[in-house]
Formats: sequence, structure tokens, C-alpha cells
Amino acid sequence: MKTKIFLVFITVFSVFTINAQISDSSINMLKFSINYSAHLPGGDMAQRFGMSSMIGGSLEYKIASNWGFGLEFAYIFGGKVKDTTIFNNIATETGYIINQYGEYATFTLSERGMYAGANLSKLIPVFGPNKNSGIFVSLGAGLLQHHIHIENKDNNAPPILGDYKKGYDRLSNGLAVKEFIGYQHLDNKRLINFYIGFVFYQAFTMSRRDYDFNLMRYDDTKRKDFLSGIRFGWIIPIYTKSPEKYYFY
Repeated sequence: MKTKIFLVFITVFSVFTINAQISDSSINMLKFSINYSAHLPGGDMAQRFGMSSMIGGSLEYKIASNWGFGLEFAYIFGGKVKDTTIFNNIATETGYIINQYGEYATFTLSERGMYAGANLSKLIPVFGPNKNSGIFVSLGAGLLQHHIHIENKDNNAPPILGDYKKGYDRLSNGLAVKEFIGYQHLDNKRLINFYIGFVFYQAFTMSRRDYDFNLMRYDDTKRKDFLSGIRFGWIIPIYTKSPEKYYFY
């Protein structure tokens, strides 16, 4: 009888401890993430564009010491273009462009761009459900590019179609550095994995068009383009090693 009671007790205790175990080790893993961020521009970029967004992905490998390294790519888009001077030499006094039928052409301006780079990161597990969660910081470097996206409805305004469009879009790119600081959460049950924090870009760009139609010359201005914003990313972790230690309670 005592033996049966003891076995029941051990079985019940085992069920509760197994369900309540928490990983207590930092492990190697491959992390794929999909992220979204919203930014406010600064420097020269604030003279050309308004608020913008990025959507992208990253692939990072984290080692047991909580250092990581990886690659990322993000697509930039925004609906606010502040620079209204790009068509000064072909627009009417009221700012319209005449199409091939002698009518006002309908066109829209928006922001497009991209960032591609490499990152070095460090996780500081000061709080969170395990040693793979905590304060997450990263430093990156890469290429940042942006331009004015010109869209002519019905494609009936020859001055802003085809190769002519490139003379007005002010395509610019250059070396950029990126910083991120925030919180990373990796769930013990591997279901809810994310990060959130602040991201900053500082880019040193120049025009990459041979000729600017509005300036009627090559634009050799050296630009300082800044972005500051908030980023949220959903993480898909691929664990290469199981945790070595567990707490039981």
C-alpha cells in the first residue's frame, strides 16, 4: 500500500515539475525574423521626405555567449514628399504638368528605398523568462538608398515617363550605420518570440543620377540622411542545441 502511494506521489510530482520547467541556459540558435518599423526623418532627409516605414527580414546566428551576427534587408516606403521643386522647369505656374493631350496630367509622388546590411548583436539577459531573453542591442552597417517615386496615371505625360523620370527622382544612396536597442523575448514553450525597441540610421549619401533635370547639372551635394523610429519583429528561432539546465519547482 505504501509503495502504491509513493508511486502515485512521484507520478503527480513528475507531471507538475515537467510542465513547470524553465530553461536556464543560453543556447546556440539561428533566428529568422520579419519586422516592421516606423521612422521620422532627420538631417537632409527631413527636407525631402516625411514619416516613412520599413518592412523587412533578417537572419542571425546567436552563440551561447549571447553574441550574434547576421544580415538584414528592409524595404522603405512613405507617402509624404516635401520637395516640391523637382518639376519647376516643366510645370505650370500652378504646379501642374501638361500631358500629351494638352490637359493637366495626374501624378503622385511618394518615397521608396531600401536598406541592406550586416549586424553584430549582444543579448544581456537581465530579465525575461530565460537566458535567451533580455535587453537586445545591435550595431550594423550597410547601404541605404532612397528616391522619389513618380507615378503618372494613364502614362500620358512624356516628360515624366521612362528614362526621363530618372532625371527627376533624385535617387541617392551611400554608406549607413544602424543602431538598435530594445527587448528580446524567446518563450520557454517556443510559441511567442519577438523583439521591440528603438532603431536609428545615419547615412552618408549622394545622388546617383548623372544629370538632374531640375538643377540642369549633376547634383554633387553630400547628404546626411537620418532615420529614427520604433521597430517590432516576430522571431522564428531554430534551436541547434537543447538547454543543458532546468529549474524544477
